[in-house]
Amino acid sequence: MSSKPESKFVASRQLSEANTEKAGLLTQPKAVWAVFFASIIAFMGLGLVDPILPAIADQLNASHSEVTLLFTSYNAVMAVAMLITGVISTRLGIKWTLLSGIVIIAVFSALGGFSNGIWTLVGLRGGWGLGNALFVATALSAIVSLSNSGTAKAIILYEAAIGLGISVGPLLGGWLGAMSWRGPFLGVATLMIIAFIGLFILMPKSTPQNAVKARTSLLDPFRALKHRSLLVFGIAAALYNFGFFTLLAYAPFVMGLDEHGLGFVFLGWGILLAVTSVFMAPKLSEWFGTIKSMCTMLILFALLLVAMGIWTSTQWVVIAAVILAGALLGNNNTLITTAVMNAAPVERSTASAAYSFLRFIGGAIAPFTAGKLAEIYNPSIPFIVGAGFVLVSVLFIWVNKQHVQHVDDIGLGH
Repeated sequence: MSSKPESKFVASRQLSEANTEKAGLLTQPKAVWAVFFASIIAFMGLGLVDPILPAIADQLNASHSEVTLLFTSYNAVMAVAMLITGVISTRLGIKWTLLSGIVIIAVFSALGGFSNGIWTLVGLRGGWGLGNALFVATALSAIVSLSNSGTAKAIILYEAAIGLGISVGPLLGGWLGAMSWRGPFLGVATLMIIAFIGLFILMPKSTPQNAVKARTSLLDPFRALKHRSLLVFGIAAALYNFGFFTLLAYAPFVMGLDEHGLGFVFLGWGILLAVTSVFMAPKLSEWFGTIKSMCTMLILFALLLVAMGIWTSTQWVVIAAVILAGALLGNNNTLITTAVMNAAPVERSTASAAYSFLRFIGGAIAPFTAGKLAEIYNPSIPFIVGAGFVLVSVLFIWVNKQHVQHVDDIGLGH
C-alpha cells in the first residue's frame, strides 16, 4: 500500500504526464537535442576504454585487479560527487554545469593518455569520474526538465543516448586501441571538445521556467533517502551494479580477444542495450508492470552471469552471454531509472543524485573485487559472485514491494 504523500504524488505525476503525453518522442526543443548528442559523446568515453583493459595490463605490467581499479576509482569518485551535483547545478545552472563536466573529462582523459604508470592512470580516472558525475546527473535532469513529451519519453531518450554512446564507443576504442592503449584516452578528450562546442552553441543561455529549481543543499540527497521507495531502488541498484560492472570490467580478460574483437563484442552489447531501452522497456512496463518487468530482467541477467561462471573457458558462451546481457541491461536501466524518477515526492535532480550515490558504490566495489576473486580463486568465481548480488537485489525489491508498487500507477508506457 502506498502512503498518503505518495498517493498525492502519484496523482500529481499522472496529471503531469497526461498533459504532456501527446508530444512525440522526437518532438523536442533544440536544447534537449543538444544535451542528447553531448550525452552520446560522453557515454562513448565509457565504451572506448573497455577493449583496451587487457592491453593496459600487458603494457603497464599491471595485474588484472590493478587494471580493474580504473573502474573502481571512476565509480567511487562518481558516487561521492553525485551528492554535490545538485548543489553545483542549482548555482551554476544546467548549461555551465554540463560544460564544466565536459571540460574535466577532457582534461583528465588527455592526461591519462600521456601517463606512464597504472597508479597514475587510476588516479586520473578518478578525476574523470568527477567530470562524468557533473555531466551525467545534470544531463538526466536537464532532458527530463526541458522535454515537452513527459518524463517517460524523456528518460527513454536519455537511455537511447547512453545506448548509442556505449555501442559506438567500443568500436572506436578497439580501432584506436589497436594502435596504442593511449589512443582511446586521447580519443575521449577529442570527443569531449566536440561535445563542448556543440553544447555551447546549441544550448541556450536562458533556462525555461520548468527547469528552474530552488538552490539545493548537500543534505538534500540524504533527506531524499528517508523515502523508503527511493532507498529501496538505490540499494537494489547498488547490488545489481555489482553484476553489471563485473561483466563490464572483468569479462574482457576472459574472452581471449584482441582490441578489435572486444570492440565488436561490446558493439553488439551496446546495440542491444540501446534498442531494448527505447523500444522494449516501455512495452514490458505496459504489459507486465515496471516492478515485475525489472525483477524478471534481473533474474535473467543473474542466470547469464551464472552461465559465464560455469563455462568461463568456453569462448563462444562468454561472448554470447555478454552480447545478450545488453538486452537485459537496456530494459532494466530504463525501467529502474523511470521508477526512481517517479519514486518519491522530491526534486528529480535530488532523486537522481541520491540514487546514483548508492548505485555507483556498487559499481566501485565490484571491479576490484572481481579481479581479486579471480586471482585468489579462479576466473569463474567473479561471475558467480556477481550473479549472487543480482539475485539479492531481486529479493530486496520483492521484500519491499509494498514501498515501491506505486511506481506502476504512473508507468512507463506513455
